[in-house]
Amino acid sequence: MRPGKNVLGGRLEVCGESPKTGYFRTGCCETGPEDLGSHVICAQVTESFLEFTRRKGNDLSSPSRISGFPGLKPGDRWCLCADRWKEALDAGVAPPVILAATHEAVLRYVTIEDLTRHALDIS
Repeated sequence: MRPGKNVLGGRLEVCGESPKTGYFRTGCCETGPEDLGSHVICAQVTESFLEFTRRKGNDLSSPSRISGFPGLKPGDRWCLCADRWKEALDAGVAPPVILAATHEAVLRYVTIEDLTRHALDIS
């Protein structure tokens, strides 16, 4: 696991504690070699994004008793796979992001300009 930096060059901040997010379930969008999906974008999920990803085969809204996953609702913060966020961007349903909690590794997949256009923490 490597905490790394955020896309702004600072310390990677916590994305979400309730539910606890991140590939390693630390609350941060940390990554490492075992994170094949690159769960590095801290997003505040929307209804349109949740529907989009459900149609793509990844239902993030429904709880899972087996894994203890409570299911997401609009407004929850979650570490998303970079490729899925990019797909949502291309489809016009990308959820807003929190740049301070988005890992710098995402810049291999999307531009800082795309992220900034969807940022909640830039004034």
